[in-house]
Amino acid sequence: MVNNLFQEVKTVEELKDSAYYFPLENGRYEVKPGMMPFGSNFGNHEVDNYLFQIDSNYHKYREVKLAARNSSLTKYYQTCNYSNSVARAVAQLIINRLTQEYPQYFNCVHHDNHLVFHSQLTQETLYLNANLELLKYESLNKKIFPSYVSTLDAFAAQIQSDIVVMSRNKNGDNWMSAIHLCYPNYWAAEEKIGKDFATVHLPVAGIEKINQRAKAIVNTMIKRKPMVRFAWGLSTDTRLNHHPQPPSGVTLKQWQGRDFDRKNPRLFLRIERQVIWGLPEYDAAIFTIRTYFRDCRVIKKNVVLNDKLFSAIESMTPESLNYKGLRESKSDILAWLIN
Repeated sequence: MVNNLFQEVKTVEELKDSAYYFPLENGRYEVKPGMMPFGSNFGNHEVDNYLFQIDSNYHKYREVKLAARNSSLTKYYQTCNYSNSVARAVAQLIINRLTQEYPQYFNCVHHDNHLVFHSQLTQETLYLNANLELLKYESLNKKIFPSYVSTLDAFAAQIQSDIVVMSRNKNGDNWMSAIHLCYPNYWAAEEKIGKDFATVHLPVAGIEKINQRAKAIVNTMIKRKPMVRFAWGLSTDTRLNHHPQPPSGVTLKQWQGRDFDRKNPRLFLRIERQVIWGLPEYDAAIFTIRTYFRDCRVIKKNVVLNDKLFSAIESMTPESLNYKGLRESKSDILAWLIN
């Protein structure tokens, strides 16, 4: 299973059915909310209207999730004051969207006192009670280890996205109440669970102005209609799992990544499509993170895209370069992009 933690996935250029995004249109690296209406047209037709995007990379993504859970479930899945009502609302949203967006893959049958959800992709059947709590599951393909411990854990294993849930109480205090993060990009569920929006984002270079409006941003996430935003960085592999702590038996140098070599250049744009879906009746919001990789060798061949990528990297502050792990490799990357 350790080898699967190192599992790389295909770039969007290698797939015929992947969504394409390029969130560097203005050629600058910026730290801002950047929230746009969910369903905005980015050129991917109906897929831009989907909360969960599934493509032919699915089974590789699935292998990474199962390997992460197998290595240490608590390292990738945490909850804190995750109320039954919020958990139920999150489960209902996931069920509704999966069965609406991909009826060919997912179906749900209601019985008198329970619900049966089936995934054609994983050949798994989940049995939920009237409160959408996990009763049991059946898997035809392989044994799941460790066994699913909750509805959220089971549903997260059916999709190509990570899931975060933000909750808020009557006093206006907010916190991360659930995190299922098997594709971490140098942050950990264990470090962030139970913390508020501002504290969670403190390590982000240039976050100060956003954090001054943290409570207003959380209110927008919960109360407004669904929104989508994008985050991006550069990586030297297409590995989804970049947890800051290496797995047992693996050195930090082996695990870290971000080691650009001009003699043997591998460089990828790591793009996160983040959807914020408010649940105002429950004073909560679900936040999904779907990761894509674009091959910078292909981007180099497009003069317009390459210029925007070059200028965006060049515009990064020393603090941002350090945060993104690019401080030592910036000059080599820029030289490679123009040669």
